Amino acid sequence: MGFGLHGGTHIRPVNLWTDVQVIKVYSEDDTSRALEVPSDVTARDVCQLLILKNHYIDDHSWTLFEQLTHTGLARAIEDHELVREVQSNWIMEEENKLYFRKNYAKYEFFKNPLSFFPEHMISFPSETNAAVSHSEILQMFLSSSTYPEIHGYLHAKEQGRKSWKKLYFLLRRSGLYFSTKGTSKEPRHLQFFCEFSNSDMYMSLTGKKISGAPTNYGFCFKPNKSGGTRDLKQLCADDEQSRTCWMTAIRLLKYGMQLYQNYMQPYQGRSGCSPLTPMRSISENSLVAMDFSGHKSRIIENPTEALSVAVEEGLAWRRRGCLRLNSHGSPIATSNMAIHRSQSWFHHKISREEAQRLILQHGLVDGVFLVRDSQSNPKTFVLSLSHGLKIKHFQIIPLEDDGKLFYTLDDGHTRFTDLIQLVEFYQLNKGVLPCKLKHYCARIAL
Repeated sequence: MGFGLHGGTHIRPVNLWTDVQVIKVYSEDDTSRALEVPSDVTARDVCQLLILKNHYIDDHSWTLFEQLTHTGLARAIEDHELVREVQSNWIMEEENKLYFRKNYAKYEFFKNPLSFFPEHMISFPSETNAAVSHSEILQMFLSSSTYPEIHGYLHAKEQGRKSWKKLYFLLRRSGLYFSTKGTSKEPRHLQFFCEFSNSDMYMSLTGKKISGAPTNYGFCFKPNKSGGTRDLKQLCADDEQSRTCWMTAIRLLKYGMQLYQNYMQPYQGRSGCSPLTPMRSISENSLVAMDFSGHKSRIIENPTEALSVAVEEGLAWRRRGCLRLNSHGSPIATSNMAIHRSQSWFHHKISREEAQRLILQHGLVDGVFLVRDSQSNPKTFVLSLSHGLKIKHFQIIPLEDDGKLFYTLDDGHTRFTDLIQLVEFYQLNKGVLPCKLKHYCARIAL
């Protein structure tokens, strides 16, 4: 059994007895490709096909997204979900779409769970000691008997009304509840809100615009086979940390060990990996300091030496002339001050809101970034960067010195002749930034 690109060469022979259907998958620049998929094809299968056909590097972050156009809702389809089953829940007139893009936050909670579950929002079983280790918290979430309780305030949209009400919510294995009396957890004060086996969870991309929510951190539950927006159970949190905690805990509650199996699948067969050992992605291992001055190259282990080398590189970049390569590998002259336009991380004339949405969709992992034109000052640029579950914006200012133009993030202390040099430097050194640049948001074409 197999599937392939519609009208192209198939990766595997297609079984003609299989029920095959053509689906359309979009990329960030709204180009699309049609694929033939049988009924048993998963989201991971579709991603693998697109990775192969487009010759992308598989860093295990490629993800299939479902976007509900009219309601401004989106979700990452889990790797194990059947694509045809997802589409069967769509209403014809809604014009929903499947998107293929990176999602760096997909399994981040397996690598660093303690940062996803703040102490004030989580309660462990009474017999658990106060200090919970990295692996213990994962084991509790994946266990059928010791699931922790998540609690805190959320704004809930009242059914059939435009008004929102702030309530104290509790997430337990049996579902999501709210208290009818302050923060009371007594059974007589708890009212059932939602369970998750027959519904999917979506993030709001439009903030306050469509739903009139009191904050921009909305999410909701849409019952399978629902009649539309009237059946949505809408919530919003007061900040991104809270929304991330609720949504991550609900994913773990709904899918449990299946999520962990999805996460571990790319690493199966590697020796020395304990079941709950956090894995480092390819991209995390891709940037190391190297010394090429001797007969053999070596990795620079000493952090002080690595920093010294990086500073020297920064100085060398200023003096470097001749040619650079664009994203397609073609040489371009550095005298052209618009060479950044050829880079995948550069987004021409997008707004602050568009930049934030793009980074949010790629996952709020430390180091996710893009560079864009400044809308408030046409001559400057802005570096938009994710750090600590927040998106921060840093102005890149052009400076003229002795007839030469430079770019700087730190009032001229560190200068670069073009934006490519600037990005390359901050990929190796955090400098004035809260973290290094790690994953760029790209508008790929399919």
